[in-house]
Amino acid sequence: MFEKLLDKIVHFVFTQPKYPMRFRELMEANRVVVDNLDIKMIPGLKFCRLKLYAVYFIIWNIIVLPLALLFHDILAKLDCHLSIILAIIFTLLFFGTYKIFEERVKEYAAKRLVKEAWQKYLPHFSYEKHAEEVAQIYKEAVDKEIPKHKIEHYVIEKLIHER
Repeated sequence: MFEKLLDKIVHFVFTQPKYPMRFRELMEANRVVVDNLDIKMIPGLKFCRLKLYAVYFIIWNIIVLPLALLFHDILAKLDCHLSIILAIIFTLLFFGTYKIFEERVKEYAAKRLVKEAWQKYLPHFSYEKHAEEVAQIYKEAVDKEIPKHKIEHYVIEKLIHER
């Protein structure tokens, strides 16, 4: 259920890149996703912040409005000082949870983008099973200073020999 909702949000908020990822970009993006690095480094990951705000605002109101209606009588009788403190806490929660929401949606979108590119270049290897292994192999290839045009061959050869 949550996965379907997140998929719809990502589809609405993010724009598909015009061009598919190259193999080296896939390796970099996979390394970023596996190592939990900054997702801004992934090429083709573009989103509309206004749409993300709108989706978050709608979700927040779906959760908060029923609670506000349920506790309206209690909240109306509170002292004004307590109401101000609750408003400050509410505002902190709103903006704090937005950042968490934004990061989760970006992580999900990045993983989805990597999985789509993975199907193009490495269709015979499961992403869930080999993602960390490929990230390690790619890191070794970079450390060994293998030329860019030979990295794809190197990674695939290593994957085949480790099977």
